[in-house]
Amino acid sequence: MKIFAKIRFYWDALVIAFMVGVVMIPLIMMFKKHKGVIMHKLNRIILFLIGGKLEQEGELDPEADMIVMNHQGIVDIIGMEALQGNHLKWVAKKELFDMFWFGNLLKFGDMISLDRGNKAGLIKLLKDTKETVASQNRAIAIFPEGTRAKNQTLLPFKQGTSMIAEKLGLKVQPVIITGSKHLLNEHEKTGHSSTVKYHFLPTIDVSKADKDWFNKLHDDMQKVIDDEYTEYHRDR
Repeated sequence: MKIFAKIRFYWDALVIAFMVGVVMIPLIMMFKKHKGVIMHKLNRIILFLIGGKLEQEGELDPEADMIVMNHQGIVDIIGMEALQGNHLKWVAKKELFDMFWFGNLLKFGDMISLDRGNKAGLIKLLKDTKETVASQNRAIAIFPEGTRAKNQTLLPFKQGTSMIAEKLGLKVQPVIITGSKHLLNEHEKTGHSSTVKYHFLPTIDVSKADKDWFNKLHDDMQKVIDDEYTEYHRDR
């Protein structure tokens, strides 16, 4: 049966590449004022075409300034965009912005470029976050692990995330994603029909939180991941 999972992966990858490269990017380039709606609707179509369903526990806080999530692959973003109606501003590494053609999704989507190899990158991220929260009324979406993990255990969170949240006194909402790796496993190159669950935890007002808030956030997210696996056998 693994051969079918392999075929499914390449079919799903083709669907995503076509919908993003041929449909989504041209549309957001032509209809800039409606790019948020375009991205939400097309990501819902993508999710349907690759056999994914969504489940939600808790609610996205409209007052949150920063959304922090665990990360396994592209499905995490597709599902989050399909699930909610807010126009999130995703933080992505600079290399993705530099990709031929596909980088236009981030550029014309008005996302934030992070140069992780440059010390000035964190300063730029701080400046971009401040501008986004203050004048654009958009929440920042970030993966504090900094890269895609391969197992159930959360990687240590990058301290830049907490520094920015504390410096700007942000309201931070944790979101735990489980099931996306079964839908599309980019490490093993397999695909299956799957339900992706988004678990929204209460928002943390960093300006009023304890000094240990960032470590506690990591532990709380890990507990949800562990509980989802124990109770429902759903991987992160």
